[in-house]
Amino acid sequence: METSLQRYFQTFSGKTVAVLGAGVSNKPLIALLLASGVDLTIRDRSPRESFDGALVARWEGQGARLRLGEDYLEDLTEDVIFRSPGIMPHTPQLAAAVARGAELTSEMEAFFQLCPCPILAVTGSDGKTTTTTIIAGLLKAAGRTVWVGGNIGTPLLDRVDEMRPDHLAVLELSSFQLMTMTRSPHIAVVTNVSPNHLDKHTDMDEYVAAKGNLLAHQAHGDRAVLNFDDPIAASFARTAPGDVVWFSRQGTPEGEAVFCQDGAIWVRDGQGLRAVLERRDILLPGEHNVENYMAAIAAVKDMVEADAIRDFARNFGGVEHRIELCGVIRGARWYNDSIGTSPTRTIAGLRSFDQKVILIAGGYDKHIPFDDLGPEIVERVKLLLLTGDTAGKIRACVENAPGYDPLATPIVETDDLAGAVEAAYAAAGEGDVVILSPACAAFDRFKNFMERGRVFKELVHRLQERE
Repeated sequence: METSLQRYFQTFSGKTVAVLGAGVSNKPLIALLLASGVDLTIRDRSPRESFDGALVARWEGQGARLRLGEDYLEDLTEDVIFRSPGIMPHTPQLAAAVARGAELTSEMEAFFQLCPCPILAVTGSDGKTTTTTIIAGLLKAAGRTVWVGGNIGTPLLDRVDEMRPDHLAVLELSSFQLMTMTRSPHIAVVTNVSPNHLDKHTDMDEYVAAKGNLLAHQAHGDRAVLNFDDPIAASFARTAPGDVVWFSRQGTPEGEAVFCQDGAIWVRDGQGLRAVLERRDILLPGEHNVENYMAAIAAVKDMVEADAIRDFARNFGGVEHRIELCGVIRGARWYNDSIGTSPTRTIAGLRSFDQKVILIAGGYDKHIPFDDLGPEIVERVKLLLLTGDTAGKIRACVENAPGYDPLATPIVETDDLAGAVEAAYAAAGEGDVVILSPACAAFDRFKNFMERGRVFKELVHRLQERE
């Protein structure tokens, strides 16, 4: 019997197809296209020598043309173009191709078109991965079959034919993925919206519009879970086609809502008012993780019982690179928060501790302001270790913050992450907290924030071996 994937790829018969970007998310797509006999050109900025030779030979043996290197977008004449998230749709060559009539899509857009089961998707400037992981964990605890993908997990398009209508797909989606989406999930969660990725988006308005596109195509009866405490996320309610469910740590919104009161997380909806989780039962540290749980609970409130929520919260220790305890040295606890790629993420990390910390920060410049970070560092950091391209910018924001005292919060700049770790090791003693939370992306020195976090953990482990 013909599968939905086979029917989908048959629609490209007689057309030329390009895949822009041959990274992890698009490799299964490339395999599917070639197996379907599609006239395919693979385009990627990386030079040929950076690819696995056997893989390239296999692609070419199946009939693919390769356009690799800096001119990979030249002569973009294909009829259908699959864009990787890192290639912006307003890139001149891509915009010109669309203007002449090319169909622009992506692996994720194809998945939305073909997925046979309900989709829950999460976006936001902070907390996406943790909230997505909590949602998936809660649904699995309730006995559901769950597929996790998007920015987290593995690509899902090639698994579509294994999915059933009673399964659930849980996705983390970035602004880059959302920019050209023409479909929305059945349950859309927006954790918050603050300045981020302004090195790639043309401006903040474009970034906000991309986030709002998560729920723009919902239908009546779909659900939008929105942060009542975040002005931009809350503003999406004005045009939400579906039902809005609020979550709030600071207030008690009207209508269907998840909120904090008397040390517990409460749900108010058509089933009445009920407490579902004591805040003290949440193993993850930090108020931002209380918000992550509220967002997740709002998404699954009618699918997961309170007992399952409590059991999960008491045992879930978090996601790698997100305030991850990676060592204790001479009584000091070392945390890897490499996911802190924006000031708001780092502020949330600092607020997770009830003491002043030793902070390692700095990295790639995404052209977002550090003004709000300066006062938080003055209040919550006992030693600031800076490295990377933004070291000077962060230093200036701290030194210009009200109440800054160089004796209370000394600042040390180092050549690299290893130097910062050594400086922290020399300063940290019994009871201290050392946290890598850069407030910046990693691209100045590392492939991504995961590589940065793993390097940090390796440096910490080497320190432990010295003891």
